[in-house]
Amino acid sequence: MQEFYRKDGLMVERTELDKDTELICHIIRTRKELDFANKNYEFADSDLIDYYIYEIKANQAKLDYLIKMAKVKGLNVNFIKDMEYQVLDQDEQVI
Repeated sequence: MQEFYRKDGLMVERTELDKDTELICHIIRTRKELDFANKNYEFADSDLIDYYIYEIKANQAKLDYLIKMAKVKGLNVNFIKDMEYQVLDQDEQVI
């Protein structure tokens, strides 16, 4: 006998504004992760240097991709820094 599973609950379609907001939040978080990896690299001892180099390269590649996607969508990437402070404040309130 086969059992079929289905997800309970209503699936809500996201609007373009929600998708754009999520993309911007990912850009901001990736920038924070990149800054964090750079700071950790500066103080890393010999065992962790390779790890932080890998993390920096990975975050930079992710950030480049996200910015490319934002430009394709027609978002102004320059105003994202202004929004960064608003998103950081929201994240701190959630915690």
